[in-house]
Amino acid sequence: MKEEKQNIEGFIPLHGGYKNLISYQKSEIIYDGTIYFTKRFFNKYDRTIDQMVQAARSGKQNIVEASMASATSKETEIKLTNVARSSLEELQIDYQDFLRNNKLPLWDKNHKLVVRLRELNRIPNANYETFKKAIENESPEICANVMIGLIKVVNYLLIHQIKTLETAFIKEGGLREKMTKARINYRNKGQK
Repeated sequence: MKEEKQNIEGFIPLHGGYKNLISYQKSEIIYDGTIYFTKRFFNKYDRTIDQMVQAARSGKQNIVEASMASATSKETEIKLTNVARSSLEELQIDYQDFLRNNKLPLWDKNHKLVVRLRELNRIPNANYETFKKAIENESPEICANVMIGLIKVVNYLLIHQIKTLETAFIKEGGLREKMTKARINYRNKGQK
């Protein structure tokens, strides 16, 4: 979660630190991996390609948009973060459908390669290269399950981001309250 510092010159908080969010970093891997996966495993004209790529893109882009909107609307930030989570959940179902339709197993949390995926997810500043061997593996079972694992991690992070945003809103209020407080402080200093 980004650390939001108070803007000492005004009431609008610093915002836009999405590149520092692990949820954003991993959503970028998911987007790139989905482009690779759909080109490799689907017929060129299959509508599923567009749907999966758009869900992956929506997940990533809504994290960006939420981060930028955080300056003026906590409500919008929370809504867009949830839209990102919803888009990635939709994408996860597409990967699960792929496995089911191809009679491939969905790994449970104790599968030996899920354990390895957890290790990779703990690597600081992980990027596509960190997961490339798994995402571009010869086995479609490995490819799809790794993408599902990455999506689960990002959804977990987004759920916690939403809870953190909710707590911050309850404690600090929204922009309107900060605007009112700034105006009152300005008046109390004898300035008009």
